[in-house]
Amino acid sequence: GWALDKSTLYTKVTKFTKANEVKTKLLDGTYAEGMYLEGARWDIEAGCLARQRPKELIQVMPLIEIIPVEANRLKLRDELPTPVYITQLRRNAMGVGLVFEANLHTKEHPSIWVLQGVAMMLNDES
Repeated sequence: GWALDKSTLYTKVTKFTKANEVKTKLLDGTYAEGMYLEGARWDIEAGCLARQRPKELIQVMPLIEIIPVEANRLKLRDELPTPVYITQLRRNAMGVGLVFEANLHTKEHPSIWVLQGVAMMLNDES
């Protein structure tokens, strides 16, 4: 293993939309289900962020692999470090709400998504 303070999380969006589609378990890490994307949509065929469709403010994400890795070994290209919050308010009354940062693949410059306010949520508040 490696020291906890030298660890980080790497995320990868899968093509699975339901947990029962997964046939093998991960060697390290886990699958997360039920996250929502705001400010963009996930193109499941291309495996990357895409512009939102009109009147679609949030989208349920496919299953996401969350894998612990040693921070100095993680080299990301064409990835957007996307904040994952508990709710769409992005914070609670105490100013806390950020859970972790997920890596979402993008073919466009990350600044486009930052200006769109792209984030992921654990709850959709509906």
